[in-house]
Amino acid sequence: MHPGLAVGLVFSGCCSNVVFLELLAREFPGCGNIVTFAQFLFIAVEGFIFESNFGRKRPAIPIRFYLVMVAMFFTVSVVNNYALNFNIAMPLHMIFRSVSSTGLFLCQYSVSKYTSIALVSVGIFICTFMSAKQVASRSSVSEEDALHAFLWWLLGISALTFALLMSARMGIFQETLYKQFGKHSKEALFYNHALPLPGFLLLMPDIYRHALLFNQSELFHIPSLGLALPTMWFYLIMNVITQYVCIRGVFILTTECTSLTVTLVVTLRKFVSLIFSILYFRNVFTPWHWLGTLFVFVGTLMYTEVWNNLGARPGRQRKKEE
Repeated sequence: MHPGLAVGLVFSGCCSNVVFLELLAREFPGCGNIVTFAQFLFIAVEGFIFESNFGRKRPAIPIRFYLVMVAMFFTVSVVNNYALNFNIAMPLHMIFRSVSSTGLFLCQYSVSKYTSIALVSVGIFICTFMSAKQVASRSSVSEEDALHAFLWWLLGISALTFALLMSARMGIFQETLYKQFGKHSKEALFYNHALPLPGFLLLMPDIYRHALLFNQSELFHIPSLGLALPTMWFYLIMNVITQYVCIRGVFILTTECTSLTVTLVVTLRKFVSLIFSILYFRNVFTPWHWLGTLFVFVGTLMYTEVWNNLGARPGRQRKKEE
């Protein structure tokens, strides 16, 4: 596939996915479990058919290692989506999920790594602090209500922080497996989504309750197909499809382009999603939020050494030509 088409898939799939997630969360803030379950089920079924060949293909990486990775991946996915229950605005949610935090578990840093982590930390602190002030100002009915809303929001921040640290640890574990057994991204994608499915039995009461609520939403008519289904189910279906397009686009990009290109595309996509969420959904975003966001994205690019690689590439090219 042409790299340009892969980039198009990443932007169209990932940005659309954020839009449908916000549409769902605005109507039902507690719908994170049913969204996560639908995404996992769709990718697991697709992988069972096309990757594992209906269970006939043996995995290259032993299942016992996938079980450890799956426990972390399932926890991160559920906690990230469930954090939307706790007065967490979607822009702040996206800022937390934009952080490249793998280095949190490394023992040795260069000066640039320390600087990048410091920038990211300061950026998150600024955005979090300003969001806390907004939560307090919105809950001005009484001091008790304001305190309750703030504590609820603080629980959401704790959930996002926990998911961030768990994601970093999972990244280190995944890198270790890839070094030992080789890269098997499609296989890992399938097992990471298939093995956790029994865990959703614990969340089934909440999933069933939101399924009933989705049934009660207004009907959405699809002119080209002549069908009508509840609006929330349409949003969920589109969220699942765009999530798959996003994941496939990133996977294709990693096979067709350098890691530098992948990092730039994914980081730019996150920034575009953030801008769209602020403008289209009119989320409150002060100059302080913009400053914090700038710190987060600059710190992320510094951590991945984008500028160093960009400067080194022309030199390497000249040497190759000589």
